[in-house]
Amino acid sequence: MPEGICYGQSDVDISTSFYAELAQLKAKLQYLSVDAVYASPLQRCRKLAYALDIAAVKLDERLQELHFGDWEMLAWDAIPRDKFDIWAQDFANLSPPNGESFSTLYHRVTEFIEEVSSHLKGKNIVIVTHGGVIRAVLANVLNMPLKNLFQIVVDFGSVTQVSFLDTVPKVHYVNR
Repeated sequence: MPEGICYGQSDVDISTSFYAELAQLKAKLQYLSVDAVYASPLQRCRKLAYALDIAAVKLDERLQELHFGDWEMLAWDAIPRDKFDIWAQDFANLSPPNGESFSTLYHRVTEFIEEVSSHLKGKNIVIVTHGGVIRAVLANVLNMPLKNLFQIVVDFGSVTQVSFLDTVPKVHYVNR
């Protein structure tokens, strides 16, 4: 995607740098024993999950990026500034037109975390997903207010490790 385009649940294909990024991710994950892989069904995550070839892949719609509704595939500069500013002041509770709020994303991701962590307790799970979803997981683990989410930088193609083994989940690292 060119810089400056708003996309969340638009099904954007993989980038031209996909294979170089895949090699880097494989190197980062090579020593990890993986019991399951979950992925967003959007092709940029789905194709990566299958290409990693480290365990069977299960697609889950709850792992999709934020839905920007009518703003999907528009240049950020083309979104009416007054509407964008109102949304940006309370993105946790407000939705772009015909989209979803970050609270909605947070609740679907939290539901996924609770379901998977209870069924696969003690297992190593790789989740191939989007920056907004990763921020929602971190907000859940750290009990962070959603309004502070974008203080966390999530690098494209990075690995974040979170464990749910104890009664208190732990963030081991972000952006490795």
